[in-house]
Amino acid sequence: MINIQEVSETNEMIQKENLDVRTITMGISLLDCTGHSLDEVCERIYRKITTVAKDLVKVGKEIEIQYGIPIVNKRISVTPISLVGGTVCKTEEDFVTIAKTLDRAAKTVGVNFIGGYSALVSKGMTPADERLIRSIPAALSETDVVCSSVNVASTKTGINMDAVKLIGEMIKEAAQRTKEQDSNACTKFVVFCNAPDDNPFMAGAFHGVTEADAIINVGVSGPGVVKAALEAVRGENFEVLCETIKKTAFKITRVGQLVAQEASRRLQVPFGIIDLSLAPTPAVGDSVGEILEEIGLEYAGAPGTTAALALLNDQVKKGGVMASSYVGGLSGAFIPVSEDQRMIDAAAAGALTLEKLEAMTCVCSVGLDMIAIAGDTKATTIAGIIADEMALGMVNQKTTAVRIIPVIGKKEGDMAEFGGLLGHAPIMYVNPYSCDAFINRGGRIPAPIHSFKN
Repeated sequence: MINIQEVSETNEMIQKENLDVRTITMGISLLDCTGHSLDEVCERIYRKITTVAKDLVKVGKEIEIQYGIPIVNKRISVTPISLVGGTVCKTEEDFVTIAKTLDRAAKTVGVNFIGGYSALVSKGMTPADERLIRSIPAALSETDVVCSSVNVASTKTGINMDAVKLIGEMIKEAAQRTKEQDSNACTKFVVFCNAPDDNPFMAGAFHGVTEADAIINVGVSGPGVVKAALEAVRGENFEVLCETIKKTAFKITRVGQLVAQEASRRLQVPFGIIDLSLAPTPAVGDSVGEILEEIGLEYAGAPGTTAALALLNDQVKKGGVMASSYVGGLSGAFIPVSEDQRMIDAAAAGALTLEKLEAMTCVCSVGLDMIAIAGDTKATTIAGIIADEMALGMVNQKTTAVRIIPVIGKKEGDMAEFGGLLGHAPIMYVNPYSCDAFINRGGRIPAPIHSFKN
């Protein structure tokens, strides 16, 4: 039973500590939308999305009003488009046509983003996969709410370095196409190792082929709530610290469970997972960086940061799995530089470097997220940064990702502006030494020895 004190605590979290449901994401399978022509496939995709998701936004708003819980985004994820459009898309432009159909369908139902303009190529690329990847710069620059992802590595298959090299080039092209908007097309693209099938967060959401025809996944966030709880135990030992984080994560997850079950019931779509990720925003008091400082660091990036983040991530997961039988997605703590004011401050002060962020990704929820770098950074250097992060995920059997933005026309020390939840970011220092010969080898880095478990 929930007592009146717990109701009061939850209200306090919502009103003063930025607790919110970051997203309700409806996953929709498009495997039954294949056809004999591009026009037929596009028509089927549009019809299915606008039919299955027609009430998603309305139901989300009803739940917000009834329970007083802010739901920041309503989103859709779909089956990776390289699978859906593979037989009819003979050119890159054909895939862009599907991207525009997704954009139109998403706007019709009123969602904030639609994810799944994706390909899964951890072991190799089909011609369709390669065409989709090459089409990503055009697709993201010619649509408004479409998000894209490519899984290039896994613990079981290794790293597809041909895909990594190609994606470095595609990121540069996407940046160039949107240079007047601080290269913001790159904010809608992420490259993965071990991508989960049920992630509700953009830009990496897609509806995995193991999923049902439609599903409801909910992403909950509350870094401000965790920080407020830790303020009450300032100076206490690690045991008290860990218990406080765990109990707070439990309460946050219960809010998400309520919203997920209500959305599932009202939409008559099965409930999938709760993703308990401490996803920050640029708002004051809604920062993972502030939690790390409350734990005892002067800045995120100071010695001890990786240990503090590991502690935070583990206790968040322990509290979350007690609150819901179906915790999935990424679940943990995001560290996107541009979306977290204290991380921005730490990077601007020089406390937080790209190399330290890379170390932190070994223990956090995802990876190098929303990192702005100089626009003249070479494609091979970007590919090298991606390869490093993919190696961390592959060897450590975890999901890692890279969302990196080479901002055309800007250099280290400048500031890039992305707006809204995407915030702003300082242009970070990148090691200038070349990895060209390494990236140009081609082929695949094999899976690690501990991947052989059969």
